[in-house]
Amino acid sequence: MSIKLIVLDVDGVLTDGKLFIGSDGTEYKAFNTQDGMGISLARYAGIKIAIITGRVSSAVSKRAKELNIDYVYQGINHKIEVLEKIAEDMKINFSEICYIGDDINDLPILKVVGYPACPLNAVSIVKQYVEKVSMYNGGDGAVREIIDEVLSQQYDFYSLVESYLDGKQLIKQ
Repeated sequence: MSIKLIVLDVDGVLTDGKLFIGSDGTEYKAFNTQDGMGISLARYAGIKIAIITGRVSSAVSKRAKELNIDYVYQGINHKIEVLEKIAEDMKINFSEICYIGDDINDLPILKVVGYPACPLNAVSIVKQYVEKVSMYNGGDGAVREIIDEVLSQQYDFYSLVESYLDGKQLIKQ
């Protein structure tokens, strides 16, 4: 496995899929901090991160900015077209992409990437098209588990973590 890009859906993947909407129309989402640390570790290892989501939310924009997400696309109905643009921009093949999705709108991408994955609470048809079903639900550590697995396949994971904690520049294996 040689993953250069990890692409994430938001609702049901980075969150538990629940929407909290205030009386003023403001949308609230809860994100898992361990997922965030995994994203930071992946970026440290040189893996780019993208978010492609069907909804538009200022909470997603804020969280993506906090985590220095490389590509953020919201309000996207046909996610595969955006993925093609990102892959072209990065000059990578779909085989070098991990995608984490949870619902039927993620299937076109899950069918073509090198490492398709989903949270435990993904809909059943999605589970038929992935290589990895996390033992965690979306918003509850699924992203972190999958990122750790990708990193473990490409690096000595413990050395990677030590380098990250020590603030050392990473030398790719």
